[in-house]
Amino acid sequence: MTGLAGKRVVITAGGGGIGATLARRFAAEGAKVAVCDLDGAAAEAVAAEIDGLGMGADVTDEAQMQAFFDAVDGAFGGVDVLCANAGTGGPAAPIEDIDYAAWQACLSSNLDGAFLACRWAARHMKAQGSGRIILTSSTSGLFGVPTRAPYVAAKWGIIGLTKTLAMELGPHGITANAICPGAVDGDRMERVVAMEAHARGVPADEVRTLYAEGTSMRTWVNADDIADSALYLASHAAKKVSGQVLAVDGHTERMT
Repeated sequence: MTGLAGKRVVITAGGGGIGATLARRFAAEGAKVAVCDLDGAAAEAVAAEIDGLGMGADVTDEAQMQAFFDAVDGAFGGVDVLCANAGTGGPAAPIEDIDYAAWQACLSSNLDGAFLACRWAARHMKAQGSGRIILTSSTSGLFGVPTRAPYVAAKWGIIGLTKTLAMELGPHGITANAICPGAVDGDRMERVVAMEAHARGVPADEVRTLYAEGTSMRTWVNADDIADSALYLASHAAKKVSGQVLAVDGHTERMT
């Protein structure tokens, strides 16, 4: 038993990929789920599927996020579990070729979005004396990755944010943990592979193979692997687990 029945779960970037899988898995445990996504139609479709709340919102836009939070407050009256999952892969290029606006956009999507969501959730969770915050980082938040400086910087930042939230919020009965997915099968990772292949001047299949060969288990992972860990961190079993960085990646030995 996870103890998630009736819990109020909020997921950013819940319209597809990992976020949509998280929404479906939490709903299957009996949780009430709200999702936002830059693609509003996708968020609404996932919400309709799980009888939840779905809205379009850009996680880098404070006003749009506040409108989403207001909707959650109206529907759920607060939050028990936050999955700050939104982010973008950003550009793939040598540092000297990265456009400043692209750098800023990548950091904003990954870090500003997490900040806005965590700030809102922390206010509710401190008032009620309980809560679980789960942030999506990446194995790129544990290693350097050539040609991926903005994304790596952002995902390292997520880990720093997680550690700080665990310290700040622990006295109030709130846990904060980060999940670091490895290469996750899906459209987003295929786009990343294509970008990296172009940046390096090698075939996409070569990059895809390198991702698998860089792990001890010689594998990619899937969204359900990530959801398994999120459900654990939100469950009774993880009530004393906080400030941790959990890699779900087949054990990365080296990055591509």
